[in-house]
Amino acid sequence: MGSSSDGSSAAQSAQSMTQEDAEPPQRGFLGRLFGAFSGSDSNAKDSGGTQSAADSPGSASVPGLGNLRRMRVDDVAVPKAEVIAVPLDIGRDELVAVFREHGFSRIPVYKGTMDHPQGLVLLKDLALQHGFGATGRFSLRKLLRPLLYAPPSMPIGVLLQKMQRERVHMALVIDEYGGVDGLVTIEDLIETVIGEIEDEHDEDEGALWKEEKPGVFLAQSTVPLDEFERAIGMSLRIGEDDEEIDTLGGIVFLRTGRVPSRGEIVTHESGVEFEVVDADPRRIKRLRVRLPGGTDPVAQQDDVAS
Repeated sequence: MGSSSDGSSAAQSAQSMTQEDAEPPQRGFLGRLFGAFSGSDSNAKDSGGTQSAADSPGSASVPGLGNLRRMRVDDVAVPKAEVIAVPLDIGRDELVAVFREHGFSRIPVYKGTMDHPQGLVLLKDLALQHGFGATGRFSLRKLLRPLLYAPPSMPIGVLLQKMQRERVHMALVIDEYGGVDGLVTIEDLIETVIGEIEDEHDEDEGALWKEEKPGVFLAQSTVPLDEFERAIGMSLRIGEDDEEIDTLGGIVFLRTGRVPSRGEIVTHESGVEFEVVDADPRRIKRLRVRLPGGTDPVAQQDDVAS
């Protein structure tokens, strides 16, 4: 990771954030959230003095208020390798193409490398300043909004309070040397409490899988295994343990013994490769399935049907 002046200031900002937010926060969004779910802002245990269900061991796999105290920023952050960001010198048309391709409403901006973050660019600002037939010289620097920085060890509840107070919905995770480790959004944090938030950019759950190109599928982890096996014309159940598996995600989980991280590739005994496209600390969400040898699944499906 870099240790330039930009990186050092980011690291100092992340460290000061930990010190600043150690003090009791003012009641705001997070305070109302605690009040709505627990009826109390500070009582972590029930009236009997026993530990609440949200704080019980192993419950980080399910949504709940206890996650705000127990989980850290690096538990929910998108790894650096998967962060979508743009350089400061990008052109307007190229920036529009990035927004269109990924469907995000805000994107980090860097100078030179990701370890020199400059700020955020919002799709709304770009549209208002340079859309709707507007003319004028494009300057990304003039569109920049401030970023938040957080150390990976920060409790997610502290970062959520900071985001609410500063009205900034995205933070970069900064290591001790000032380098960028990842990115986290306010949606990522809130989902640890209330569960998955679906929006207009999320994949349609009704479309359980789609063929991106011959031999390559993008699939929800909840795809019924029987149906998917019929579609690709091959069996993914190899051993006795597989007989109890009902979903595509279950096949992957059984081979790793854990929830794999985004970007991880899991190889099946048959030669099929599973790329984890989307996952969080609790579950696998989407997978890219590559059949061995570039097999055309459409032809296979026709053969199985006949």
